[in-house]
This record gives sequence, structure tokens and C-alpha cells, in this order.
Amino acid sequence: MAMTTSPTPAGTTPSGPGLGERLRTGFGLLGPRHPRHALPVEQADALSLPIGDDGVVVGENAEGQPAVLGVNRPTPYDIVLIGGLWTAQVMALRAAATGARVAVETGRAQAWMPMVHAMGGGQNGLAVYDVGRVPPQGASAGTPVLVVRDCGMRPPRGRVVSAPWQSVLTLLPYLSPVAPRLMRQARLVGVQRVSPDEAAEIGRVMGLPRRELETLPTLPDGVTLWCTERDRQYVVTRATDAETGLLGVARRMD
Repeated sequence: MAMTTSPTPAGTTPSGPGLGERLRTGFGLLGPRHPRHALPVEQADALSLPIGDDGVVVGENAEGQPAVLGVNRPTPYDIVLIGGLWTAQVMALRAAATGARVAVETGRAQAWMPMVHAMGGGQNGLAVYDVGRVPPQGASAGTPVLVVRDCGMRPPRGRVVSAPWQSVLTLLPYLSPVAPRLMRQARLVGVQRVSPDEAAEIGRVMGLPRRELETLPTLPDGVTLWCTERDRQYVVTRATDAETGLLGVARRMD
């Protein structure tokens, strides 16, 4: 039987489908032609991105690099800060700026209300509750939560505790009888200027060297020694213009 051949459509080659077929099947759309991007092998190491830690920038370390605190975690995370309200409020503001919801448990709501008003009356990431009245927060990966416990020197056991995606920051103005227990339970401890006797007790609990014990009573306002089980780092917190307008300048006491 004889075979007949049809003319080859314009713009095609015998080795590939015609333009019409390519358009109908959705493959091989013709677009602008650009030179290929090539990189010599010896330059491959230059392909890097300056990605650092993810979290709240609490200040600068001794080398002038940003000190980042990751408060949004998939595991429970407890923080104790023996220091001033100003630092805790800066941390709360910056945590809210990262998208976390901040729940403040406090016996001095008047000290937090300027922040609530500045952030839209509690509708935009920060809410204030009386001591013992913090409701369940429903934290999740999409809506992480930071609970700030500003409950004085002897904070009661909290109804809302640390959980996945819900960190708890407990603020202690001074070293109190409950402080050693809270410090041992915490994953991170921050210490600002304290008396020599307090520094000695903190050093005993945290295992600090003598040099740190002598430094703690002399720390300037806005400087915090952050301690984990394996690391210690001095950090200075400098407020932005907006934070200074709302909270004032850095201070250890209120």
C-alpha cells in the first residue's frame, strides 16, 4: 500500500512537533531568548546569603553585632530577666513587631497602658491582664505568643506556662527568694545591674566566674548579661527613636 506524506508545516522541522501542536499541548511556548548564566567553579563559594539568627534583636554584643533572641520556638522556652521594666518593654515591643502576640500579666497595668494605646488599644499584638487572669492564648506556628510576667519579686505560679510557640518572660526587679528556682528552670537568664550580694548569689546559682561577679554591680543602664547553660554574652540595648518617644531612655529602675 502506498503511503502519502503531507507537507511539513511552516516553522517546523521533521524531528520535532510543529508550533501549533506545541501551543495546543501547553509545552514549548516561545519566549525571549537570553544568554545562559554561567558561573566558573572557582567562584561557587561566593554564592552565599548573609542570613543570621531569626528572632528579636535585643541589642548589640561586645563585637557590635546584633544579638538576636529567638522567642518564637516550637518547644517551650522560659526566660528570666533580673532587671528593669524598660528592657522588658522594649523586648515586648520588638516581639510584637516580629508578628508575635504579647500577653502581659502585671500588677501595674498603668505602666503598660501607653504601649497598649500606641499599638491600637490591644487589638494589634499586645494585651494586658491582671495577675492570674491571663486566658489561654492558643499559640501556634502561625500565631506565636510571648507571655510577659511582670508580677513583682514573688510572682505566683502562672496559669499560662511556656508551651510550643509560647515563650514566657518573667521579670524580677531584684533577686528574690523564688529567683533561684526560676533561674534553674529557665533556658535563658538575663541579669542587669545588681548589688554585690545579689551578684554573689546569682553567680552561685549560674556558676559564673569571679570576673562576672565583679562586673554585675557596675553594669550601665541598658546592659544585660544573658546566660545559657553553655554561653554568656553582654548585650547593650539601644532604643530606636520611636521606642525612646514611647518608653524614654534606658534605665535600670522605674
